[in-house]
Amino acid sequence: MSQAPRFARRAFAAGLLLAAAGIATAQPSGTPIRLLVGFPAGAGSDAIARILAEKLKDELGAPVVVENRAGAGGQIAAQALKAAAPDGHTLFLTHDHSIAILPLVTKNPGYDPAADFTPVAGFATFANVLAVSGGTPAKTMQEYVNWVKTARGGRDTIGVPAPGSIPVFLVQLVGKKYGIDVQAAPYRGSAPMTADMLGRQIAAGVASVPDFIQYQKEGKVRIVATIGARRDPLLPAVPTFTELGFANLSDYPWYGVFAPAGTPQPVVDRFGAALQKTLAQPDVKRKLTELGLNVAYEPQGQFSGRVRSYTRTWEKIIQDSGFQPQ
Repeated sequence: MSQAPRFARRAFAAGLLLAAAGIATAQPSGTPIRLLVGFPAGAGSDAIARILAEKLKDELGAPVVVENRAGAGGQIAAQALKAAAPDGHTLFLTHDHSIAILPLVTKNPGYDPAADFTPVAGFATFANVLAVSGGTPAKTMQEYVNWVKTARGGRDTIGVPAPGSIPVFLVQLVGKKYGIDVQAAPYRGSAPMTADMLGRQIAAGVASVPDFIQYQKEGKVRIVATIGARRDPLLPAVPTFTELGFANLSDYPWYGVFAPAGTPQPVVDRFGAALQKTLAQPDVKRKLTELGLNVAYEPQGQFSGRVRSYTRTWEKIIQDSGFQPQ
């Protein structure tokens, strides 16, 4: 009688392996793969997702549909990923904020990245930057600081894409270093913040290179400082925060792809391989580079290490700032 349960368990295990292999080799005909994005259409993350989705469909043999779940700095999309079945039909394209930062600044984000998500791969790094509006005379960080002191009585409001985001803490660090009273003004994404900068409603903002690069080229904003260990290739004349004397701002933010926890490893591997092949296409790399990304594929293990290290760095910065999770 003990043989039957053992046989059943072995048959069940074999069935799981065959199912995983089936998902890994081919998606069901006509069944799309959802690529969740936590920001609205037109934002930097959305543009990146659509460039990749167009090519990933050929590598994966199935439609890849970008699904914008905008709101709360990517929190809504992250919660949608947690709720999704680990069946190979849902992925989450995101940058560091949703995975590394939100859980540090939110009491109950509704997900635990370590328990609820499986990293698939990383595909790019980028720089957060401080930019000033064309409505100011400033062309450098020091000129902006001097302008705040003389024209604004030492006070200014700097736009940020979301509350509790890295840009919020960058604003605090700028105020502390230069002795000016600057307050972060949170927006619901970088697009409305940038619109107010272009409309000269606010004098400065902090966001990513992809959010500002086109307006920088057009002379509508002026980027005056960038995060990172070295100057951004697209902004060779712009100093890093490190060059300006800020400590612990050399780690680059990143972009990556995640799947729901429990997604079979063959499926994760297949997604990772498809992403690597897509990034190797010259037109894809060119388009992403033009958006301000430093394109570099990172396999699952390497990318997981980057996420952990980056989270530890910002955990200390956030704790030292005295910020209390909301």
